[in-house]
Amino acid sequence: MNQYELLLTDSAITINRVAQVLKENGITIHIRDNVNSARLAGFGSTQNDVELHVAASDIIRAQSIVKSLFAED
Repeated sequence: MNQYELLLTDSAITINRVAQVLKENGITIHIRDNVNSARLAGFGSTQNDVELHVAASDIIRAQSIVKSLFAED
């Protein structure tokens, strides 16, 4: 089983955008949506509480892609 490392925590919109780019580059991802989980459990959560995790073996490459992606903005 792959070990995952936290790459980014942000809003669902940003996480989904980054996740799509990472998938296109062959990087294994896992999204943990704490906003939706909290809502379903009846608790509150901040809107920027969605986590993007990537396989530990891909973390360096993923960080580079994210850095270049945000440099475009």
